Amino acid sequence: QVQLVESGGGLVQPGGSLRLSCAASGSIFSFSAMGWYRQAPGKQRELVARITAPGATNYAGSVEGRFAISRDNAKNTVDLQMNSVAPEDTAVYYCKAEQLFTSYWGRGTQVTVSS
Repeated sequence: QVQLVESGGGLVQPGGSLRLSCAASGSIFSFSAMGWYRQAPGKQRELVARITAPGATNYAGSVEGRFAISRDNAKNTVDLQMNSVAPEDTAVYYCKAEQLFTSYWGRGTQVTVSS
């Protein structure tokens, strides 16, 4: 059973930075893609950033140029570097790992952007 554990969330001031990390219980080589999603109160879960096994990335328009996703195959982690954060980035952030016929989710980590 694949387990994904997110870490790095917390309270950050507007304009600040935060780095989220997702640790997988096994090798991330088995995943065709991994991504970060977020869900704000009263809203649907949405894609933030995604990275494929070969390393191709895509971002939500609202975070393009501010956030960066990366993967470390040796450590079995996928990170999300969040810069110039804004109050609208406040949400629970979830890690997702994709395989051919299934996907796995972490339990999420809260990010709150507030002064």
